[in-house]
Amino acid sequence: MQTGNSTRYLVIEPRTSLFNLNLKEIWQYRDLLEMYIKRDIVTSYKQTVLGPIWFFIQPIFTTIVFMFVFGGLAGIPTDGIPQALFYLSGITLWNYFSESLTKTSDTFLSNQAIFGKVYFPRLIVPLSITITGLIKMLIQFAVFIIVYIYFMASGRPIAPNAFALLLPVLIIIMAALSLGFGIIISSMTTKYRDLRFLITFAIQLWMYATPVIYPLSVMEGNYKKYIWLIQANPLTAVLETFKYGFLGHGSFSWYALGYSLLFSVITLFIGMAIFNKVERSFMDVI
Repeated sequence: MQTGNSTRYLVIEPRTSLFNLNLKEIWQYRDLLEMYIKRDIVTSYKQTVLGPIWFFIQPIFTTIVFMFVFGGLAGIPTDGIPQALFYLSGITLWNYFSESLTKTSDTFLSNQAIFGKVYFPRLIVPLSITITGLIKMLIQFAVFIIVYIYFMASGRPIAPNAFALLLPVLIIIMAALSLGFGIIISSMTTKYRDLRFLITFAIQLWMYATPVIYPLSVMEGNYKKYIWLIQANPLTAVLETFKYGFLGHGSFSWYALGYSLLFSVITLFIGMAIFNKVERSFMDVI
């Protein structure tokens, strides 16, 4: 870059520290982050008949299917909570986590063309996915609130409490987990492409290890030998806290929630370290 008689150079060097997030640089590229978020939202349902209405239809259809399969055919109890409300509460959170994880895990491979041509903080891409997913989750949360108000007005046994105020903490935990695991998987797929085919299957299994379609009390009562696996799942405390705070049913433990928060932070830092390391030689490997 030349200005008058002086010449300026912009030197781009790899990060010297694996845990260097370079948040200042990300802030400088905030316009690009905003552009990615808008792009993700617009292209999600571009050239579809119903457009953004799908944001509302998806959780409703999924809830109806869960009511028929798990509530009707399988006969899984919901702790006295109306089935529609129980499944919708789990779907609202799970959809955000699973979609963010799936899309983030494909960061390097799906963006290899632009990564090889233009420099910008690579973390912009997974961050935009996580934020876009949050916007969708808030829309689906509005659907949950509408159904929630309906059942409350109908006199159903729903008892919200102050723990519902922990919702921002729950969102932070899910965002950190999906971002951390997503960039770990994305970094590994630069060498091991097979992981792309396993991630969808793994996420489906993860859902069954999370109290989305069943209350934790079912596992504690009938499947005690597997309860340790469910409790080791960092998403268990997130969903149970959400249901306990908004519905008044389920279980809550500061210890379990603290474990989930710590797990998510550690996962995010490990993911950042691996992401920064792979970023240095990404184009040579891909």
